[in-house]
Amino acid sequence: GEQHVNHAHRKLARRNHDAAECTLPLVNDGHFIGAITFERQDNAPFDANMVELYTQVAALIGPVLELKHRNDRWMIVRMMHSVADGLHKLFGPRHAMLKLTAVVLAAMVAYLSIAQGPYRVTAQAALEGSVQRAVVAPVDGFITESSVRAGDIVEAGQLMGAFDDRDLDLEHRRLSSEKARHAREYRSAMAEHDRAQVSIINARISQADAELQLIEHQLQRMQIQAPFNGVVVSGDLSQSLGSPVERGDVLFEVAPLDAWRLMLEVDEHDMQSVKIGQQGRLKLAGLPGTTLEFSVSRITPVSEAADGSNYFRIEAELVDAPVILRPGMEGVGKIEIGERRLLWIWTHRMFDWLRLTAWSWLP
Repeated sequence: GEQHVNHAHRKLARRNHDAAECTLPLVNDGHFIGAITFERQDNAPFDANMVELYTQVAALIGPVLELKHRNDRWMIVRMMHSVADGLHKLFGPRHAMLKLTAVVLAAMVAYLSIAQGPYRVTAQAALEGSVQRAVVAPVDGFITESSVRAGDIVEAGQLMGAFDDRDLDLEHRRLSSEKARHAREYRSAMAEHDRAQVSIINARISQADAELQLIEHQLQRMQIQAPFNGVVVSGDLSQSLGSPVERGDVLFEVAPLDAWRLMLEVDEHDMQSVKIGQQGRLKLAGLPGTTLEFSVSRITPVSEAADGSNYFRIEAELVDAPVILRPGMEGVGKIEIGERRLLWIWTHRMFDWLRLTAWSWLP
């Protein structure tokens, strides 16, 4: 102990021709880690002020030297020492707060490993009409009238817009006049008992009737009417009056107000838990105070990439749809999967990622 230290100190002094020696311990966190020796060759002893100064220097450099020593070790050695220090603090004396925290964490883990709770898969949701009808341009023409726009409620047969029908109206009048002329010629031929001329004129009248029916059908199609009771999802021709459109161009899209389908974007990591027939709850951004019930009706096997992840579109049906719903409303849906352990609910994503990462690194 102390005698060995004093003997070694005197031996060092004699080896250095009786030089004045001062040895101070190096301490880190209350533990002795080494010593530092100061030497003077003029045989002048160290006074109290100088010893105090050296003591402060030793107190400052002790932790620094210990830190450098620890950082120079191999990584595995440092990890082992860190674990050993943690275990010493946990099971050794003092550090009451650390022990209390460890006990609380262990109790929480034990409880979460046993207790069960409802497991739900959360997904972004969007509301769509179960049927969405496209109203297209029947012919090439020009728009002359538009009475509705996106968001308006329409009834079956309601006028939504109209095309310029002046050319068709003139053609209808021409054919009507031509038919009337053929009718006079027919009566004249009948009076003269000219059977050949009667047959010819009768064929011309039939041709005129067919052309008139075609024109009348086209005139009816120039009036754009709502196919059923619903809401206009897209389309606004009020800014396109007089503009030409081609046959087949989509003018409006109409969805019914009494038939809905809910589209859920489920992350691919949760797809293994989703099954047809499962129930769920929905909250829409436009109705944050209302919770809607739904049932999963269809699972599409096609994924879509968005925000760096893959999502599958799941179709669901609302159990009770309020009249205030509109196509395009978005929110968050939660699909009820069943009871699971709470610890698994909170950690299964992390362990799935670890298993996949470990498998990708294996040869």
